[in-house]
Amino acid sequence: MEGQKPAAKKRKITDKNLPNALLQSPEFAEDSAMYRDLLQMERKLDWTMTRKRVEVHDALQRIIPASRTLRIFLSHSVSGQAWQREGVEGEAAKPNLETGENIPAWQLRIDGRLLEIPNQRAKDRVPPRKFSTLIKHMVVELDRDTTLYPDGNIVEWIRQPNAAPLDGFTIRRKGDTPTKVRIVIHLEQQPEQYKVHPELGNILGIKEDSRTGVIQALWNYIKTQNLQDKVDRRIVRADARLRPIFNADTAYFQHLPELVNRFLMPPDPIVLHYTLNPAVPPPEKPSAWDVEVKVDDSNLKSRMQHVVVSMAQDSARDLTKLDEEIALHIQSLNNAHMKRTFLRAFADDPRGFIQTWLASQSRDLESVLASGPSEGATVRQEDLKRTEFFRLPWVEEAVAIQEGMRLAAKAGL
Repeated sequence: MEGQKPAAKKRKITDKNLPNALLQSPEFAEDSAMYRDLLQMERKLDWTMTRKRVEVHDALQRIIPASRTLRIFLSHSVSGQAWQREGVEGEAAKPNLETGENIPAWQLRIDGRLLEIPNQRAKDRVPPRKFSTLIKHMVVELDRDTTLYPDGNIVEWIRQPNAAPLDGFTIRRKGDTPTKVRIVIHLEQQPEQYKVHPELGNILGIKEDSRTGVIQALWNYIKTQNLQDKVDRRIVRADARLRPIFNADTAYFQHLPELVNRFLMPPDPIVLHYTLNPAVPPPEKPSAWDVEVKVDDSNLKSRMQHVVVSMAQDSARDLTKLDEEIALHIQSLNNAHMKRTFLRAFADDPRGFIQTWLASQSRDLESVLASGPSEGATVRQEDLKRTEFFRLPWVEEAVAIQEGMRLAAKAGL
């Protein structure tokens, strides 16, 4: 209906603390202590959950390395070869330079894919990455007679930032002679991997790792050998093996990354050799190589994201509902305690309770009357401030009655 006022929102009670009267009551001391312990435990649990949630959010922003297997396939096909034209006579068997038909040629195919993680649940699977996203740089060298094929014997591919991802690469060439192929692949790994110089690698026992992994390995060696200075923990004292690395007897902890960088080199590329012979039919199955590659663990990130987002929303709703129920119970407990205190005070001393209650009501009435004009009010605070008020006819009689009552009480009458 038009003009109808919207319903006022009901204010939620959020206080979950027990009243001080209950906390200080000896009758409820044990129960109050147990409830306080539960509140303290809840605060610690909330803090732990918040900290873990922040850690998960931080981890989602960083690379979570995981070792996966990249399977690379090499295969070839041929066309227009002599063995393919056997049994064909006349003009149909002759090469056509205009259309390219019956001209001996071959094509090399390079494919790759990440193998699936064993025993992985279907809902945890993510779309596989394209082969080209796992490669930074690739060079294909064709060992052919340069007098017959002077050009196109080296093919180079460099991944561009905005290039569309590819499942594989195809190289087409003309010819009918056997060709040896050398494929050099520089992998795109996450995090970036480096080859460790033997001078440092022999000390740490690693040959290839990320920059963070090498620094962590060096720090573990320092802690194992107890090389930190006893007074200034920022200083690392080199032993006989680390002295050539530091070029000094000591080094500061913050300089370790700079020292490590001097011993990091680009990793060795993946080198594959393949031979194709157009004079014979190509093999039915491609050749395959398995290569270990470091990638960002998208499966783990998706599960972590699910925990943070979906489960956090469900639990937040349940926790809010429980907090509201607890606050309502606390409010009911507080009301019941006030009622109990009221009735117990009346039962213990009815006369004193009534007098105290009337005095309290009288003070409340005076406060109400002093707040402003009110119908039927005979005494107001502003009237008591005027001198003329005490010269009214009934004032002298009221003073006499009050003084008489005081003297009678004093005399014990």
